[in-house]
Amino acid sequence: MLQIHNSLSGRKETFKPIVAGQVGMYVCGVTVYDYCHVGHARFLVVFDTVRRYLRHRGYQVRYVRNITDIDDKIIKRAAENGEPIDALSARFIEAMNEDCATLNCEAPDFEPRATGHVPDIIALIERLVTRELAYVAADGDVMYAVARFPGYGKLSGKRLADLRAGARVEVDGAKRDPLDFVLWKRAKPGEPAWDSPWGMGRPGWHIECSAMSQALLGDHFDIHGGGSDLKFPHHENEIAQSCGASGAAFVNVWMHNGFVNVDNVKMSKSLGNFFTLREVLPRLRHPEVMRMFLLSSHYRGPINYSAVQLEQADSALTRLYTALRGVATAAGELGSDQPAAAEYLRAARQRFEQALDDDFNTPEAIAVLQELARELNSARAAGRNAEAAALATGLRQLAALLGVLGLDPELWFKLVVPGFQDEAGAGPAVLCETEIEARVAARLAARKARDFKAADLIRDELAAAGVTLDDQPGGRTLWRRGA
Repeated sequence: MLQIHNSLSGRKETFKPIVAGQVGMYVCGVTVYDYCHVGHARFLVVFDTVRRYLRHRGYQVRYVRNITDIDDKIIKRAAENGEPIDALSARFIEAMNEDCATLNCEAPDFEPRATGHVPDIIALIERLVTRELAYVAADGDVMYAVARFPGYGKLSGKRLADLRAGARVEVDGAKRDPLDFVLWKRAKPGEPAWDSPWGMGRPGWHIECSAMSQALLGDHFDIHGGGSDLKFPHHENEIAQSCGASGAAFVNVWMHNGFVNVDNVKMSKSLGNFFTLREVLPRLRHPEVMRMFLLSSHYRGPINYSAVQLEQADSALTRLYTALRGVATAAGELGSDQPAAAEYLRAARQRFEQALDDDFNTPEAIAVLQELARELNSARAAGRNAEAAALATGLRQLAALLGVLGLDPELWFKLVVPGFQDEAGAGPAVLCETEIEARVAARLAARKARDFKAADLIRDELAAAGVTLDDQPGGRTLWRRGA
């Protein structure tokens, strides 16, 4: 049985969808005023993996991941750049989609934009005003009256009294309560605005997600996800808005991924300690390294971003690709024509599923892949080629649920590893594939001529260029970039 840690209850719960066999999942997406950074990559990869596994378990998943395309930050950045807001958001939406594809994140079923749901937002605010959970403040903004919602704070575990004690009272006194938050912002000169019952204005951030999730998944759905930083106040405010408007349940399971830290401090744009994916990914052998890094820690805990961690992820993938190298994959089911392999794969698949059934424990699932790779190496070394092929098929199929091992192994080993260039760009020249193949052929010729000194010189030359040779039985030599 699938167990998911529910942030609302603070414990793991057996997952029971509202409608048997179907899952509605909403994940808070990106505010598009800049390029995605590694912190964004974590939630993108985590919930892509959650969706893959839910489908593997037989659920029909309706996955919604929104885009915030109207926001104070977007307006500010567009003004700084001297470009239209629509042009800015369109540019970064395109960049985000490119980054997602590079990380092998499948597109969501729906990717609503806040500006496309303004009528839904207005209708939702009207319901809150009618229920006296919202009011028009003295400055013309429409505010949510936090004190009128009894359950406020249940997701984050915060109490109203404690929040008020630490709140900064607004100088203009427009709010009735310092904890009240904006639903509709009165128009300011030069800002985008829409007509509404309260005059020209634009949506507040929190109301956007309530309206978009309601429009595409209904008032009550199964899973809501996002980063831990959204738990309060964003997700807390979503609950107040959505439950306040409907008078009923909103989300059954709340999932929150942990932070990506740099030197044990959360990576964020506000702190200036972030690294965009467009800066980081070109430094890796392949984007799969980033995905492996992000899945190597449990999604709920923090993960520390460092070159060492990325190198470890590269090494882990290299070991898996080494096991697959030179092994043909079998067609059909997992080793159906190889009883021994089929039995091993059944057990491996069971352990893999048990790991992911336990609140999507990807580190344990990766450990199963590593065990399977060792078994594959043993079968190959013993000359059990048909068994090795069946095991390779199983390894590929399970790894696909994590979105890795999608390359031809030979391609993996021929990709440039930028790590053997130093920060100043110095270091040995990177040889192209044709040059490497020519040197490998020359070395084989030298060995056949028993000119072992020349053969060793070629090996040393290639090693200095970051190329490692693996001599195989029968006189064949494989090569790979990196140690």
